[in-house]
Amino acid sequence: MTTLVTGAPGFLGSHVARQLVARGETVRVLLRPSSQNRAIADLPLEYVTGDLRDTASLDRALKDIKRVYHVAADYRLWAKHSQDIYDSNVGGTKNILAAAKRAGVEQFIYTSTVATIAVDRPAPPNESTDARLEEMIGHYKRSKWMAEREALNAAREGLPVIVAMPTTPVGPWDWKPTPTGKLIVDFLNGKMPGYVDTGLNFVGVEECAAGHLLVAEKGKVGQRYLLGGENLTLKQMLDMLAKITGLPSPSLKISHHVALGVAYASTIFSRLLGKEPAIPVEGVKIAQHKMFVDCARSQRELGFKAGPVAAALQRAVRWYEANGYVTPRRAKRIARAAA
Repeated sequence: MTTLVTGAPGFLGSHVARQLVARGETVRVLLRPSSQNRAIADLPLEYVTGDLRDTASLDRALKDIKRVYHVAADYRLWAKHSQDIYDSNVGGTKNILAAAKRAGVEQFIYTSTVATIAVDRPAPPNESTDARLEEMIGHYKRSKWMAEREALNAAREGLPVIVAMPTTPVGPWDWKPTPTGKLIVDFLNGKMPGYVDTGLNFVGVEECAAGHLLVAEKGKVGQRYLLGGENLTLKQMLDMLAKITGLPSPSLKISHHVALGVAYASTIFSRLLGKEPAIPVEGVKIAQHKMFVDCARSQRELGFKAGPVAAALQRAVRWYEANGYVTPRRAKRIARAAA
């Protein structure tokens, strides 16, 4: 059986494709003409050139396919044209769901995000949390909330859709890097003078990818499954990085008001230069509350188990070092600390 993976050149998608290949499956990937495949270049894959916005290419990609992992997403906290995020995340998901129905796909794993449920509640949210669109901050979160609704509606209408909900993956092969990866890289290069009081649920990317395979094996149609590890404040995560690298952890706590002001200034300045802002306003607004969640259901129903986040961060650090993301001077400091 051939399995289709969308988003395979990306961070999480590359790990899903890699684990499927390791398990002996035949894997086909949908690759945009503008995408690079360096994260998966060493894998024996079938390639179909196309785009989630091109329905004809989706029909080609889904020919003789029985299982789909739709991992692709436009994961940006800033975009010059915000509609691009909706076109990819919402429109693209609607397109591939429709194409999967036409192709008679027998299982469709949709990769959503913790962001669709990680809202302020008295207790940590879980898969049963019913968050509202108006609680979603920024275009990325809104688009993913809307796309998830499309996936769940398709399940109610008979398409065998199961929803995987990664929290915040960290680890190797983050070529772009993701917003979380950029945070780690900024720490490694000494570009984090301070931190804000926020928190996330972190998980090793390899374990998160393995969780997708468990969703396919044990998940129930129409259900959501959180794939997460440890709830950590940003400060706790930075302290872990400091212990791994021997670099100092930021000690300056920055208020959200100050951070938001800096983000607005960064956005205005970047707009004048035609560049992406170093500190996206959307990212600071999201950080105003801790995105802690309860992942017990996946552990109980899927047998999902995440390893220590510290180990995943160490794998990430070593990979960023080995692939030129850390300046030589900072790399030497890390090497001296490790000696």
